[in-house]
Amino acid sequence: MTTNFDALATRILEGGQASEADALAVLQAPESELLTIVAAAGRLRREHFGTTVKVNYLVNLKSGLCPENCNYCSQALGSQAPILKYSWLSKEETLAQAGAGLRGGATRVCMVSSGRGPSERDIDKVVEMTEALKSEYEGVEVCACLGLLKDGQAERLKSAGVDAYNHNINTAESHHDSIVQTHTYDDRVDTIGKAKSAGLSPCSGLIAGLGETDEQLVEALFALKALETDSIPVNFLMPFDGTPYENTWELSPTRCVKILAMARFVCPDKEIRIAGGREMHLRSLQATALHVANSIFLGDYLTSEGQDAKADLEMIRDNGFSILGLDDASFDEILAAHQHAAAHGAGGACGSAGGCGESCSGCASHGETAAPAEGDVREPAIRRRGAGTEVPANA
Repeated sequence: MTTNFDALATRILEGGQASEADALAVLQAPESELLTIVAAAGRLRREHFGTTVKVNYLVNLKSGLCPENCNYCSQALGSQAPILKYSWLSKEETLAQAGAGLRGGATRVCMVSSGRGPSERDIDKVVEMTEALKSEYEGVEVCACLGLLKDGQAERLKSAGVDAYNHNINTAESHHDSIVQTHTYDDRVDTIGKAKSAGLSPCSGLIAGLGETDEQLVEALFALKALETDSIPVNFLMPFDGTPYENTWELSPTRCVKILAMARFVCPDKEIRIAGGREMHLRSLQATALHVANSIFLGDYLTSEGQDAKADLEMIRDNGFSILGLDDASFDEILAAHQHAAAHGAGGACGSAGGCGESCSGCASHGETAAPAEGDVREPAIRRRGAGTEVPANA
């Protein structure tokens, strides 16, 4: 039995809701239906978000050194992934990294710290960083992602000016214990509840490609809907060498688009963010996915490198989108700065407007992250620039 996806979009626009069967039908639709699905889900995207793209920028405040055993994570206990490892950035370093992203077009800074959860001294640091960011950059949104929260910590973050708190459920409750054993699914839900109760905008999403079934992906999306999360980052597993999920390749570009479309049908008015792994798994369908999703991260991720910031911005412009919170003239200026840097060698091949140093791994000239040949499987490119290094950020 086939599903009329355009009729489904009409029903949702008229006040109806997608059912679990509808969501499953999106995932299991034949490849020939892909553009029909995108067109239908795109109607919902345009109704709620027009042609804007929200641009977010990650700052990894503390990398690696985590006591949790999340099997998918390059920073987890037992991971042998050769990532950057460092303790807390200073307030000045954080401002410098965040500023690079904001000058590059981002309007939200996501400050992330590895670990089970923050101590009170950690909260002190984030409070100080947030107050400094808010003072220096008018209108900036701040999202914190610090792990499991204790009583009172969310309230302290809110008082300092933090706007949102990210804590992903990552997978369905029925699949959770197979991907991590040092905390429970209920622990994660509890932290989302603490953030909501304090008045922080809840941000929670998932990781696809962890061995879950179609039914479990649907389960996870409906759990996020029930949690009333305002933004849903959809990550695609990056199988780092040295982690239990190394050599795990379950995703195709078309499946990734279907997952994003399912999220749009289930949560039509929520921010759907294409997060980690988009370059690796969506590949040439990244732009297609933006007609379903309405948010991306600019530049690099926590421990891996994304595509050039210039390429991100050009993708947005080339597909008829604008950046949320940025007028056309400002967008033009940012693009012109990137193009000037590229033309004059100031950013090197990596696209970083700040230039690239000898330890930069973002340039084809350094031999590590050049675009793969057609059909090649691309390994995660370990981040060697930005936070925790002396190399300019990819922004």
